[in-house]
Amino acid sequence: MGCVQSAGIDDEAKARNDEIESQLKRDRMMAKNEIKMLLLGAGESGKSTVLKQMKLIHHGGYNDGERDSYKEIIFSNTIQSMRAILEAMPSLDIPLQPQNDARRAVILSLPPQIEGDVLPRDVADAVRGLWRDPAVKEAVRRSREFQLNDSAVYYFNAIDRMAAPGYLPTDQDILRSRVKTTGITETTFKVGELTYRLFDVGGQRSERKKWIHCFENVTALVFLVSLSEYDQMLYEDESVNRMQEALTLFDSICNSRWFVKTSIILFLNKIDLFAEKLPRSPLGDYFPDYNGGDNYDAACDYLLHRFVSLNQSAATKQIYAHYTCATDTQQIKFVLSAIQDILLQLHLRECGLL
Repeated sequence: MGCVQSAGIDDEAKARNDEIESQLKRDRMMAKNEIKMLLLGAGESGKSTVLKQMKLIHHGGYNDGERDSYKEIIFSNTIQSMRAILEAMPSLDIPLQPQNDARRAVILSLPPQIEGDVLPRDVADAVRGLWRDPAVKEAVRRSREFQLNDSAVYYFNAIDRMAAPGYLPTDQDILRSRVKTTGITETTFKVGELTYRLFDVGGQRSERKKWIHCFENVTALVFLVSLSEYDQMLYEDESVNRMQEALTLFDSICNSRWFVKTSIILFLNKIDLFAEKLPRSPLGDYFPDYNGGDNYDAACDYLLHRFVSLNQSAATKQIYAHYTCATDTQQIKFVLSAIQDILLQLHLRECGLL
């Protein structure tokens, strides 16, 4: 009797062991077809925009329900931007035209988040009228002196379309919308046999301590830098230059013990805003050792060198740099195609197949 019972237990144990072994085998096979990437960068560098592009490129884009859900974010971003301008104007010593005082009052009386899927007519009229005021345009020109969303001018110019009946956000409206990322979000997409898992972590300083959970076994890091922020200060600390903060963060990530051999794909982002800003805000004012004037190529090369030269493990760690405009779907499609080749090579090497 005892022997029979013992044999039964052995059979159960063996079955359990076989199941564990086969699960481990499945996991190993899955891992060989999986590329994990960590998306890093300071706040507002464009990480979430890149993720939205991946949805457009690899997931068939946004359906009408999803587009509709972005309305409140887009309306709120527009009002937040106009409010930021109006609140900054006194300290910039820029007076608003008196006929716009009532419109100013409309904007300042609104809550931070706009609820509802229609932009109220008086709000749209206020934004439209204020945006025609040369004083508001002058404040935008001096936006490095206060905190203003990159999307402000885009949304102000689109106010008639956004206020029209039946408005449904376009791809570009969605790409330019901004919600602060907190915690960790994961985006998964398949290309052929491979599954890409991309982890996005909050870029603001308060979020960085949460990154550590994502660090294990990534094939590569994707690090975003906003080139256009060389003359701006941090949202959390207005005494710290945003580009200096990005360099400090890149240094700590690039030379971290977690990433001694992990290659980095560096996106030098917002090249459109950078090119437009360079002639009126000299890079040399913020980086005195730069002497290329307002030459776009010289400025790009200088900032690229500042980042790449921080790599203390050049023998084991490669940095692949791309100049990007994260709101340009065609350009991002091209860049993603290029980095997929790089990632595949890295992945095959990781799996011992190269």
